[in-house]
Amino acid sequence: MASLRDIRKHIASVKSIKQITYAMKMVAAARIKRAQGAILASRPFALEMDRLIADLYCELGEDDLAGTAARELFCERHKGGALCLVLVTADKGLCGSFNTNLLKAAAAWLKEHRGRKIYVVTVGRKGRDFIKRLKGLDLETAFELVGIFPKAGYAHAQLLADNIFRIYNTLPVESVTLIYNEFKSMMAQRIVTDRVLPLKAHISGCGLAGKLKGDFAFEPGKVQLLGALLPRHIGAQLYRMLLESQAAELAARMSAMESASKNASELIEGLTLKMNKTRQAMITTELNEIVSGSEALGG
Repeated sequence: MASLRDIRKHIASVKSIKQITYAMKMVAAARIKRAQGAILASRPFALEMDRLIADLYCELGEDDLAGTAARELFCERHKGGALCLVLVTADKGLCGSFNTNLLKAAAAWLKEHRGRKIYVVTVGRKGRDFIKRLKGLDLETAFELVGIFPKAGYAHAQLLADNIFRIYNTLPVESVTLIYNEFKSMMAQRIVTDRVLPLKAHISGCGLAGKLKGDFAFEPGKVQLLGALLPRHIGAQLYRMLLESQAAELAARMSAMESASKNASELIEGLTLKMNKTRQAMITTELNEIVSGSEALGG
C-alpha cells in the first residue's frame, strides 16, 4: 500500500503537469484566432489565382506554349521516372494524432510507390525525422524546412516554392505530390494528398466561365503573363497550405491539451480520495492501538 508521502508526491507531480498542459492549451487558443484569420484572408486569393491560371491556360493553344518554360509545368513528362514528395508536419509533438495521421498517410504513399526513386521535401521536424528513420526505400532528402511553425510566413512559402521548382526543373521528376493537414474546424482536420506539379491536373475545363469574357489586350502577351504568374501561383498555393497546416496543428494541440488537463483533474481527484482513505485508515489503526493499549493497562 502506498504511503501518504508517495501519494502527496504523485498529486504534486500531476498538478505540475496540469499547469503545463493548461498553459499550452491557452497559448494554442490565443494563436489559433490569428491563424484562422490568416487562412480566411489567403483562401480567396489562392482560389482566384487558380481560376486565373486555368483561364489563361485555356486561352492558349499548344503552339503558343511550345518551347516555353510554362509548358514544362503543365505537361506530363518523365513517365515512370522519379517522384517528389512534399511532407508537411509539425515541429513539435503534444498535438494528438496530428503527426501520426500524416506519417501514416506518407507511409501508405511511399508503400504504393515502392521501387521508384523518390526525392523528399520535408517541412517540420517530425516529418524530417520520420524520413531519416526509413530503411529499404530509394529515398533522397532534396530539401528540408524546419522551425517555421507557428510563425509561417509568405517568405517560407516562397523559399519552398523556389526549391520545388529547382527539383522539378533539374531532376528527372515525373510529378510533385503534397501531403498535409487541412484545417476544417477546431475539432477536425483532414489529410490532403494533392499533386502540385504538373499543373494540368488542376485545370478542369477552362476555369469557371469556360473562356475569358470579352476581348482583352494582353501586354506584353498571354504567354509572358502566364509565365510570370505561375511562380506566384505556386507560392500562393504553398502559402495557403502552410497556413492550413499551422492552424490545424494549433487546433489539434489545443484539443489534446484540453483533454490532458481534464484527465489530470480527474487523476488528482482520484489520488486525493485515495490519500484521504489512507489517512483515515491510519487514524483508525492508531485509535484501535490506543484503545487496545488502555484496555490492557486497565486489565
